[in-house]
Amino acid sequence: MRRRTAPEAFDTAAVTPWNADVPGLGYGGDYNPEQWPLDVQLEDVELMQAAGVNLVSVAIFSWATIEPREGELDWAWLDATLDRLHAAGVRVALATATASPPPWLTRAHPEILPRLADGTVLHQGGRQAYSVHHPLFRDYALTMTERVAERYGTHPAVALWHVDNEIGCHVPRDYSDAAATAFRDWLAERYGTVDALNEAWGTAFWSQRYGSFDDVLPPLVAPTYANPTQQLDFDRFSSAALLDHYRDQRDVLRRTAPTVPTTTNLMLSSGTKGMDYFAWADDLDVIANDHYTRADDPQRHVELAFSADLTRGVAGGAPWILMEHSTSAVNWQPRNHTKSPQEALRNSLAHVARGADSVMFFQWRQSRAGAEKFHSAMVPHAGTDSDVWRTTLALGDALQRLGEVRGSRVRARTALLFDYEAWWASELDSHPTQAFRYPDQVLALYRAFWERGVTLDVVHPGHDLGGYQAVVVPSLYLVTDEHAAAVSDVARRGGHVLVTFFSGIVDENDHVRLGGYPGAFRDLLGVRTEEFHTLQEGETVHATGRGPLAGATLTADLWTEKTHLAGAEAVATYDDGALAGLPAVTRRRTAAGGSAWYLATRPDPAGTLAVVDAFLADAGLVGEAGAGAHPGLEVVRRHADDGTSWLFAINHADTDATLDATGTELLTGTELLTGTELVRGGELAADTELVAGDAVGNLVVPAGAVRVVREA
Repeated sequence: MRRRTAPEAFDTAAVTPWNADVPGLGYGGDYNPEQWPLDVQLEDVELMQAAGVNLVSVAIFSWATIEPREGELDWAWLDATLDRLHAAGVRVALATATASPPPWLTRAHPEILPRLADGTVLHQGGRQAYSVHHPLFRDYALTMTERVAERYGTHPAVALWHVDNEIGCHVPRDYSDAAATAFRDWLAERYGTVDALNEAWGTAFWSQRYGSFDDVLPPLVAPTYANPTQQLDFDRFSSAALLDHYRDQRDVLRRTAPTVPTTTNLMLSSGTKGMDYFAWADDLDVIANDHYTRADDPQRHVELAFSADLTRGVAGGAPWILMEHSTSAVNWQPRNHTKSPQEALRNSLAHVARGADSVMFFQWRQSRAGAEKFHSAMVPHAGTDSDVWRTTLALGDALQRLGEVRGSRVRARTALLFDYEAWWASELDSHPTQAFRYPDQVLALYRAFWERGVTLDVVHPGHDLGGYQAVVVPSLYLVTDEHAAAVSDVARRGGHVLVTFFSGIVDENDHVRLGGYPGAFRDLLGVRTEEFHTLQEGETVHATGRGPLAGATLTADLWTEKTHLAGAEAVATYDDGALAGLPAVTRRRTAAGGSAWYLATRPDPAGTLAVVDAFLADAGLVGEAGAGAHPGLEVVRRHADDGTSWLFAINHADTDATLDATGTELLTGTELLTGTELVRGGELAADTELVAGDAVGNLVVPAGAVRVVREA
């Protein structure tokens, strides 16, 4: 059996860019021809050409079609599909077909099935019914990967390898016997000795001390709280094992087809917790993301922007692929949301605005049968006489018009720190409140910056922070000394830092930093918290601002702290509750002219916005023109190395918005989606017209619409 022992070394310089033969921006989706008869497959290619599709993912869930019985292989349909797509000029992200093992495999080898913490076995009948820890499954998966690579590694249609699919989506944590064995091996490699593990896990508590690694289990269902560091390490181990599953297949592909790039579709959003995607980034030749908006979120476009910024952060600022999103409703939310054609266009182009060089969907043609038959697609059940198909055509036209932005990048002067290990650790049990949710705190701050049109890079705490004027640190409960020092250095050199409650509390082993909260950030912030005062459901407190927050009133819930000043000034104090008169928001100035702000509570949106406004004023930062003046208007820029820039203005509101091109914000150039020229002072080139008759370069963005200006 083939099990991973160490990463293989490859010459990555030999890898061809995924879009080398894809003109402009990529456009397409998951294509599943095995679900359809030949006449539909032939129609598919004609419709793809009509829509401008140039990239599709193929064979993602095709293992049972390729190998209906063990050792019996049927390649004819896939051969014909790739030949047909190549002839039509459509490039292929070819999957390894390993995302769902065929029923014959799980029937013959039920030991490869994953388990929940309570011992429940997850059986075949859905998808991803496998344990990445079981060597037998890994061997079967690598055999299939090798077969695909050997057959299609030189096929001219193949632009990209698509490894597995949404790895860890349904089984981010497996508690099978195979997982237990692998976990013990991982712990032995991490700690070296069982004494070192005992120290890291604090096993002197509750008589948990281990005498051997053989005694260790995954954090199974127990009579009461499991050891928190054991839980945290199991999260780390599980993410690393899922990454190794990707690496194993990637290595097989590279040995066989070394010039074809590899990726897998990540799930970068505020809702996917299981994988530390920052640790995955270096192993993907291009970052690819799947994103779906939440029907129950009236500001779902803000979470979309966060996800796109996070994807760009994982990509190190490089352009990336939107591998999946939806043309309209999905099938898996409690109450699914049907998108208007305008919302569908806004969703797609918002990803492009924030760094995507390809827009793809699940899926090309809406299925007739199966669990996702009511998930929307580019070709819906209603066929081509439908708003969804007309939107497919309109988006294809828009992406062709925007092809020139390919390869450009988003630039930000402010970073927001986001860390999966802090997320895992902060939401463990037996904490001050079980109502705390890490993504809620991140998004609350992100939304305020979004509303002010301030572009954020969402990055790992280990990212180089030297180029940022401001750094935002929401609830970074777990942080290493090294990363905390890097945040402090931002303020020491004259930058500006905003830290929120429940930050800096523990080290990488989930051990509390003694001497008072917020632990690692105490000296930076000039405060000392002696005790948390969490609030009950429905309980609120109020705070009044002073100084830079003068005139602001904050209404807060969930969290307060008994905080004392130790070099900082109070810029808001509690008016009521157990902590009346104590600081709710503080600021400490640094000798270099920087500042370190501490938000020790959770304000409502208006209060959060007031704090962010004061922080931005302190940092001397302003948003993109027009964003703050028009609620719902999203403004962001992409920049090319040659100095060209493109302004994306996305109006999520139901009223028109205007980017006021006055003073130093004169907006001139070409609006790419309409071909309209914007000029200064009404000097109009021949055969052009002014937007909305304006003679000074103002840009009107109609309600629900998108405008993209190549700036002159």
